Amino acid sequence: MDGIADMGGTPGWGSVPPPQRDEPVFAEDWQRTAFALAILSSRVASGGTNTDAFRHALERLDRAHYLGDGYFGRWLNAGELMLTERAILAPGAVEARARNLRGEQVPEPPVTAPARPYYAPTAEGSLRSLDAAPAFGVGQRVRARHVSVPGHTRLPGYVRGHTGVVEIIQPAHVLPDTNAHFMGENPQYVYSVLFDSYELWGPDAERFTVTVDMYESYLEATA
Repeated sequence: MDGIADMGGTPGWGSVPPPQRDEPVFAEDWQRTAFALAILSSRVASGGTNTDAFRHALERLDRAHYLGDGYFGRWLNAGELMLTERAILAPGAVEARARNLRGEQVPEPPVTAPARPYYAPTAEGSLRSLDAAPAFGVGQRVRARHVSVPGHTRLPGYVRGHTGVVEIIQPAHVLPDTNAHFMGENPQYVYSVLFDSYELWGPDAERFTVTVDMYESYLEATA
């Protein structure tokens, strides 16, 4: 889907500050806790480890929850969203608990029966084996499909409809588009595709190349 997380190639976000040497992983103690809670929440809500489902939760956050609360804040918000959607937490439960911690007397909303999906990966990690040969070859010109995806996808908006060249054929991986929705792993080959900046942003852009890893179903052959 074209959510807030698909920011690549879009203007107006300002410069990206370079990381500082010896920068701590967690600048504040609450970030450590938020990170752990987000990981645990995702596993509980998914019935197992499903990184794609968690990424789909992240991209469905509104602007305030994605940008305003910072990196670890958005992780915590995504974990809460997953728990609420699976009826493990009732809507408003986190707010009620926070108010009670501040000394207020707020009843917590009741929880309905959990609706966790059945999730059982066929193997560890995301790499899978396929008997079929890759559809595209190294050096072949391909076009990123120009589609609007209603659900989760790893197809960046700024490459859709543009043409590039296959540089590397990578092993098959679990397809995020289906895995995020618990609709099967549907493994596909992944291709590292080289795009020219002029192709992506026109002749007024700075001249450079961009390499994007793309699943087979994201691509089509050019004439």
